[in-house]
Amino acid sequence: MFMTRQPKLLVLSIAGLSAEKARALSLPGGSAVHAVRPPLPAVTCTSQATFRTAAPPAQHGMVANGIYHRALRKALFWEQSAALVEGERIWSAFRRAGNRVGILFWQQSMGEDADLVLTPAPIHKHHGGMIMDCYSRPAGLYPRLRGKLGGFPLHRYWGPLASPRVGRWIAGAVVEVLRGEAPELLLAYLPTLDYNDQRYGPADRRSAAALRVLDEQVGRILTAAGETGYEWLLWGDYAISACTDRPVFPNRLLRDAGLLACREVRGRLYPDLPGSRAFAMVDHAVAHVYADDPADLAAAVAVLETEPAVEQVLTGPTRAAAGLDHARAGEAVAVAADGVWFAYPWWAAAREAPDYATHVDIHNKPGFDPCELFARRWPPGATSQDPGRIGGTHGRTDPAVGVAAGFPLDPPPATLAELAETVRGRLSEACSSS
Repeated sequence: MFMTRQPKLLVLSIAGLSAEKARALSLPGGSAVHAVRPPLPAVTCTSQATFRTAAPPAQHGMVANGIYHRALRKALFWEQSAALVEGERIWSAFRRAGNRVGILFWQQSMGEDADLVLTPAPIHKHHGGMIMDCYSRPAGLYPRLRGKLGGFPLHRYWGPLASPRVGRWIAGAVVEVLRGEAPELLLAYLPTLDYNDQRYGPADRRSAAALRVLDEQVGRILTAAGETGYEWLLWGDYAISACTDRPVFPNRLLRDAGLLACREVRGRLYPDLPGSRAFAMVDHAVAHVYADDPADLAAAVAVLETEPAVEQVLTGPTRAAAGLDHARAGEAVAVAADGVWFAYPWWAAAREAPDYATHVDIHNKPGFDPCELFARRWPPGATSQDPGRIGGTHGRTDPAVGVAAGFPLDPPPATLAELAETVRGRLSEACSSS
């Protein structure tokens, strides 16, 4: 039960936290770990939106980490507007009752229904280069944290230099907010497990080392939470599985079938999405396939179903049953077999790759590219194009994610949406008892 005079709750969303890895954490009081099913696709933006709204993607609209803007004919990944997440937040009534809400490092948090917001927001300079910065509400929050912790190490957050230790800065920020601003509800995100689990696979010794680093970070946060009167809850947004087979290239298949059109510019191939009959926006082990014409959709589905590493292609009723019946979702949704992921390239020869293919460019690539986690020896600053180096992937609803709390979860939730509904209920109880 929350404290009567000042109900406070800390929620930690942890990348790649499977039930198995959650059981390896040194949690206070031997807290029970529950295995919970994430939404499809099990990716950061979808899972966090599901937790915010206690609803499936069919209702909140975050059907992947990216959105295919049909009118623009353009895939937009990692956009940060909170308005992209549709539906009332599980904390809205709690906040209307006069309680404060903080959200640190969650996706789609700019403009969120919250009192405190902190999220990476670099400035891309006109003539190249980048100013590493964070957006915060109130505006003085990030400068205060920067004065205590130094600037946020954005180059460690993603790309070849991404490191589990970036969570140290985030953990420090969480502790500072717990002891300073102390909102009644604080939600924070730790990406610590994400990098090595994807690079090398979840069973690699380097991934085991990242788990130990996460344990230290979580321990530091939960110690501060206990000292400042916070209950706590932690949950995984997805669990990473080892890659056991080659990746699948849906857009190569669609191009070979004459469904995806390309423009050749100075010898490089760029996608011609307005001129394409079908296109796949890939995100880890899930691919949204967009086709305006039913005949083209049927042709695209037939092409993908011939690939043995595609486990299923959801359309119509099966797409709806999976919770993906939303206008932003593809007319078909392909799900890769266990241990397989979808790569976005449509070209076959390296010389045909678009200029952005060999760089960290999360906004121009019309699909997620885990190869950005590896550097190439030449030219300087370039990233790998070798998908065979990727050791772990996610997106399927198995394996289960881990959930633990400093209070009983009774009955234990079966899904992430059920967990969110439980939290909504606790927040409502806190309002009525305060």
